[in-house]
Amino acid sequence: MLKGKTAIVTGSTSGIGLGIARALAGAGARVMLNGLGDPAEIEALRAGMARSAGVEVGFQEADMRHSEEIALLVSQTARRWGSVDILVNNAGIQHVAPLEDFPEARWDDILAVNLSSAFHAMRHALPLMRRNNWGRIINIASAHGLVASAHKAAYVAAKHGIVGLTKVVALETAQTGITCNAICPGWVLTPLVQKQIDALAAQEGLSPQAAKQRLLLEKQPSGEFATPEEIGALAVFLCSPAANQMRGANLSVDGGWTAQ
Repeated sequence: MLKGKTAIVTGSTSGIGLGIARALAGAGARVMLNGLGDPAEIEALRAGMARSAGVEVGFQEADMRHSEEIALLVSQTARRWGSVDILVNNAGIQHVAPLEDFPEARWDDILAVNLSSAFHAMRHALPLMRRNNWGRIINIASAHGLVASAHKAAYVAAKHGIVGLTKVVALETAQTGITCNAICPGWVLTPLVQKQIDALAAQEGLSPQAAKQRLLLEKQPSGEFATPEEIGALAVFLCSPAANQMRGANLSVDGGWTAQ
């Protein structure tokens, strides 16, 4: 379905971003990966994805805190493959602390990576999409883009911002072939979430399994994690003709979290 299309997925060397990148490549898109990690492991990941999907896969290590590096990510992708058709703003970081103890530097970094990076990426990608009158922008928000939790001030603020930004871009592109939507996952077992499980286990003296269940059942009525593969399948659907009139939507994949 996506043969001939070019996708950028930020934060795609693990977790949700990797699941989305694999799904888009599986649907025939060329994919530019981006993220952190060991260079040799990333190269093995890139080469394996290209082999299994039979598409070109690249990697660009832009730091999502810096607008000039994001501009380079978009321009280099367009130079290499001629266009940027699909942009998935997924990169994210987290820090947990009461607001009065929240380090200023961590606030700045989380807002930069989780919110401002999406603004910069969309600003550079939209003119390329307008040129072809076709594009798909998918912003990975969170259940925390719709509701809040204590001790996550920066993350909640950034994800609420992503939901609002998605709506603005959807309205500004409403009469074009470009759509912009947000996916709002609940708990997905990613390295970021695993760190929170480990922290809870250490703090409460729980086993890893008990900490995992505590975290899940506190918020997610299904008692099950969503998977990166499920998020990837939804991203592919949003790129399909069936989603042509889905604009500014916030799609929850949260096991009932925000239904409560």
